Amino acid sequence: MPTVACPDCATTNRVPETRLNENPRCGRCGAALFQGAPVVLTANNFERHVTAELPLLVDFWAAWCGPCKVMAPQFDAASRMLEPRFRLGKLDTEAEADIAGRFGIRGIPTMILFKSGKEIARTSGVMSSADIVRWASAQAG
Repeated sequence: MPTVACPDCATTNRVPETRLNENPRCGRCGAALFQGAPVVLTANNFERHVTAELPLLVDFWAAWCGPCKVMAPQFDAASRMLEPRFRLGKLDTEAEADIAGRFGIRGIPTMILFKSGKEIARTSGVMSSADIVRWASAQAG
């Protein structure tokens, strides 16, 4: 039974695998656990999302980055295709420089795939939504 962090309150929820496609809601705040959009990751909620058992694909980006702006709608579209098998999140490297530094982010956009708090894969550069889906699915196994 994988754990999933709520996109609104970051509470960790246990959801049976067979119920992931049934629009589960947070046991604490009642928000939908999957909203068809990436979660905005901050210092306040990052640990809860990264340590959940559901794979987390993070887009490390910055507002001034042209390639990041190109990839943003592709990442949004990929979130609608990958949920609920994955959680997708966006982390602004300017606002959360400590987290970006912790993971050695040198170029953006960079995507890192985490599972239960561990990095399992990373890639840099702009990708289409289909390429993001293929890459994440292949990495997660």
